[in-house]
Amino acid sequence: MNPPRALIADDEPLLRQRLQRQLAACWPELQVCAQARHGLEALEMFEQQRPDVCFLDIHMPGLSGIELARKLAGRCHIVFISAYDQYALQAFEQGALDYLVKPVEAERLARCVARLRERLALSPAAPTLDDALLARLLLQLQAQGPSPAPAAKPAALRWIKASVGAVLRLIPVQEIAYLRSDERYTVIAWRGEGAGPAEAVVRTPLKDLLAQLDPAQFQQIHRSVAVNLAAVRQVVRGANETAELHLKDRPEVLPVSRSFVHHFRAD
Repeated sequence: MNPPRALIADDEPLLRQRLQRQLAACWPELQVCAQARHGLEALEMFEQQRPDVCFLDIHMPGLSGIELARKLAGRCHIVFISAYDQYALQAFEQGALDYLVKPVEAERLARCVARLRERLALSPAAPTLDDALLARLLLQLQAQGPSPAPAAKPAALRWIKASVGAVLRLIPVQEIAYLRSDERYTVIAWRGEGAGPAEAVVRTPLKDLLAQLDPAQFQQIHRSVAVNLAAVRQVVRGANETAELHLKDRPEVLPVSRSFVHHFRAD
């Protein structure tokens, strides 16, 4: 049986990236085959990729998640996502597969994934959705008018403050090689100066740091490790869907777990 495939549609790129990381952690065999910035792009990508599951943000420009769900009904499993929970009870009780409220919590996503796995195992055919319900939800959405503009996101971190002995260091983000979780702390490994590779410990958990770092620059490669892609010299593929990262300026070889190895496949 081919592994299940999914599409994520959300107009906020950081939320798309975060959901993809969360899915990789709790559903390793799922392949996120497409990410769409708005409803029209999602519809086009669906026709090209034909995924089994679509995670649809309700509030999207061009074509809302509800409008898109009406077009995809019976062709894939639908999971609605929104920062607003007023639709949740109706949508869930009337047969929509599931509903996630932003920010998506790991425990809630795990329950959603369990239901998706069960339904995919029982029948490859996607359930039909109640079109009358979707029409009512669409009217409710339209009555609200345009969704409020999201709060301005803080710029990605450029420096990380860390104590090295009695010295407070300002570590430029671009010099970081990788970050490793150590219980409630995070180990920052960077190039260093003169004396070679250096490390420091900060009190911020890895997941909180990743939320503030540029997802185009930092990629999680293990549940407890994220790497600066600019610091990678080469990727060596291993057996059983694993890989190792060799760094440019540090001697460590970082293992890539099966949940994240798909990020390093050739296009």
